[in-house]
Amino acid sequence: MDRTALADFLRRRREALQPADVGLSVGARRRAPGLRREEVALLAAMSVDYYTRLEQQRGPQPSEQMLASLSRALRLTADERDYLHRIAGHNTPDRLGGAHVPPALLRVLDRLDDSPAMVLSNLGETLVQNRMAVALFGDRSGFTGLERSEVYRWFAHPESARSMYPEDDRDRQSRAQVASLRDASGALGERSRAGELVRALLRESPEFAALWDRHEVARRFEDHKTLLHPELGALELDCQALFTEDLSQCLLVLTAPPHTEAAEKLALLSVLGTQSFAE
Repeated sequence: MDRTALADFLRRRREALQPADVGLSVGARRRAPGLRREEVALLAAMSVDYYTRLEQQRGPQPSEQMLASLSRALRLTADERDYLHRIAGHNTPDRLGGAHVPPALLRVLDRLDDSPAMVLSNLGETLVQNRMAVALFGDRSGFTGLERSEVYRWFAHPESARSMYPEDDRDRQSRAQVASLRDASGALGERSRAGELVRALLRESPEFAALWDRHEVARRFEDHKTLLHPELGALELDCQALFTEDLSQCLLVLTAPPHTEAAEKLALLSVLGTQSFAE
């Protein structure tokens, strides 16, 4: 780990960004160029103290997951992301099916403030969410290991993972999850993280094993779905998916037709965010 290079690189990239570049309001007059340390920490979902210590050459070696969060927060290109991993003492991540979100895709996400939107990997991992997606689905940034994949959670923890879907839609969702993972497994190979997911789920879930034997393959999201929010109830939403060129990631956006009950519920969700409606 090259602490000096890491600290200098983080500072330089932070100073090169403006709040508007990452979807933040400018606010009061700013004395320093670029983003503040607390803004980078917020975007990367880490403490301000932790990030400050990295810039001051006092921090511990960041994990690969932490580096991925910093790469997204600082809008790094793939080459810059690889450099960040090297100076932090890690191998460069696999670019195929990895967790690095292209800056151009993040800029689109930054501008989607009134609709739930998130970037997903082809393994069903939530790579980044906007505030509306956090309010609707909850914060998914805390999952680690196989738990990061929605496909894994769907079959390993069905009681919690399926609670947002009506019972009469869960069988279709199960088939879609397996078909999507088979598509990713075919693209990435048996020795990839997709292959690891398949092997784990074949051991743990008879339901997954039965569906896997059907050899259904698909990556398309449903155009329309009903979601069950614990306080808002059912929301009928339209679903649009924008895939990256290599099909390894997609930007998922959920909207409601104007003047509908679902649109009113989304507007209420935008105001209240993650607060309890009883507060």
